[in-house]
Amino acid sequence: MMKELLMGNEAVALGALAAGVQVVCGYPGTPSTEALETVAKRNPGGVYVEWSVNEKAAAEVAAGASCSGARSMVTMKQMGLNVAADPVMCVNYLGVRGGMVIYVADDPGPISSQTEQDTRSFGRFAHIPVLDCGSPEQAFRLTQDAFVLSEEKGCPVILRSTTRVCHSCAAIDVPEIHAPGGASGFEKDPRWVIFPRLSYENKKKLIAREKLLEEEFSGYRENRISGSGPIGIACGGISGAYVRDAIAGIEGYEEKFTLLEIASPYPFPRGLAEKFLDATEQTIVFEELDPYIEDALTELCGREQRIGKVLGKRTGAVPVAGELSALTVQQCLERAFRIPGALKPGEFPDAPEMPVRPPVLCAGCPHRGAFYAVKRATAGRKSVYCGDIGCYTLGNAAPLDMVDTCLCMGAGITMAQGIRHVDPDTLCFAFVGDSTFFASGITGVVNAVYNRADMILAVLDNSTTAMTGHQPHPGIGLTMMGTRSRPVDIEQVLRGVGVTSVRTVDPLDLKSSEEAVRAAAEEEGVRAIIFRSPCIAVTKPKGCMEVREKDCVGCRTCIDEIGCPAVLMKNGTAFIDGSLCTGCGLCAQLCPADCITMEVSES
Repeated sequence: MMKELLMGNEAVALGALAAGVQVVCGYPGTPSTEALETVAKRNPGGVYVEWSVNEKAAAEVAAGASCSGARSMVTMKQMGLNVAADPVMCVNYLGVRGGMVIYVADDPGPISSQTEQDTRSFGRFAHIPVLDCGSPEQAFRLTQDAFVLSEEKGCPVILRSTTRVCHSCAAIDVPEIHAPGGASGFEKDPRWVIFPRLSYENKKKLIAREKLLEEEFSGYRENRISGSGPIGIACGGISGAYVRDAIAGIEGYEEKFTLLEIASPYPFPRGLAEKFLDATEQTIVFEELDPYIEDALTELCGREQRIGKVLGKRTGAVPVAGELSALTVQQCLERAFRIPGALKPGEFPDAPEMPVRPPVLCAGCPHRGAFYAVKRATAGRKSVYCGDIGCYTLGNAAPLDMVDTCLCMGAGITMAQGIRHVDPDTLCFAFVGDSTFFASGITGVVNAVYNRADMILAVLDNSTTAMTGHQPHPGIGLTMMGTRSRPVDIEQVLRGVGVTSVRTVDPLDLKSSEEAVRAAAEEEGVRAIIFRSPCIAVTKPKGCMEVREKDCVGCRTCIDEIGCPAVLMKNGTAFIDGSLCTGCGLCAQLCPADCITMEVSES
């Protein structure tokens, strides 16, 4: 046993390894990404790890491993659970042999997602047990419990975490990690074929299992009641830490409050909750994100005619969206119960006003060149630019203004088709990254070809999954097991599904990129332009651009046209910040005074 400082995602990974996980699959997505990466990094041997092409594929690989008797885990963020919903819903009806854990990281705020989404509610919808992590230490324990529970009940188990748990750190006693034993292998059985009659019978078993779990979870060690006061506080996940911080400084808080902490929100530990309600006069609920515990307690109160007993998001006593904090909890308690708290907002000396720093594409990002080439080539034409999920979503910012829509991964391709069908005199572009193309874009392209759509697909190929930390994907050929496979060629895929017009250009060459866009714009049907240039984070800078001050006319074209953060104005002339510039050369190509040149790096 050795004590290690681990972030929450690392704790989940090591908890899985300690539990003898044999197969781990996933798709990168903040805030979940580090879990799978840690399994790969700490692999003791004998554990198969992969970045799957998307979350649906990952869940299906994990289900196959579980059917073969192996313990498996699939990792994703809350948005990825939507992609994986089809197999996740079905595997619960089939059941599992080896323990199957579905690790989902929710993103209150949201900080790095399109939406707030509560996986606890999905678990109830799917009839899958949910364990909810409240700290890195608890995440380590719950991961191991989830595998045991999965095998005991013959069902997948959702392990839910949130951003603050995923990325906070704690000292955890980690046992020596050994390579897992071999799995028994797949055994043929009609149970693995999902027919309606089988699903009908298994649905009844699911409901019966839920009743048993309600009772078992009421005695689960991670569900706790503490304190003996008349005011009840119910919470789950990271909210428990906020509550403890908020009430710790209140004199006699143990006699004022009774605290219920729920680590297994579904099935809800009804017996424990009833005991809690019996011991309190009124209850307030703190949780992220849905009023999940609140609704469960309210239902219990309704059944037993405890009217007006529960306060929370539904009653306006607690904020309905975003993250909570210890200070927020204290403020809610003060408003609801007139109990002054001990927490004080931090007092710091007056700091200088922070500059406005909106998110922008990195200096030297090849996506900037692709967007700008399309913008120049389509100037004066009625055009719509459908975007997608990734770094290139930032193309919506001024001065580029080149992302008109962004819905979910892969949707830019199909949204462009819908817009064109309704607005036939519009030139429709769909921008998609290389990783997103493989994850969820190919289906949309097939749909476009089959239905004779009229659109231009712009694949922004920067040779990595950039936004989530530069993970590999099928177009690179490097796997998480360290092996090399033949890279999947995007142009061949496009031609294989029927796209006959495919051009590949370097987006840092504005002239050839504009020519490619203009040529595609004059064609009809589905045509594609692959803008191929590596992300600046995975390639060596070419050098640094510099401005000849004596020739600069101060026109600001280099700043106002492309918005590169490395290009500034200084003393009336353009200035290039050498600490940011990568030497991409875009600014030089559009400078009307021809006063920007390359300063080649000596290294």
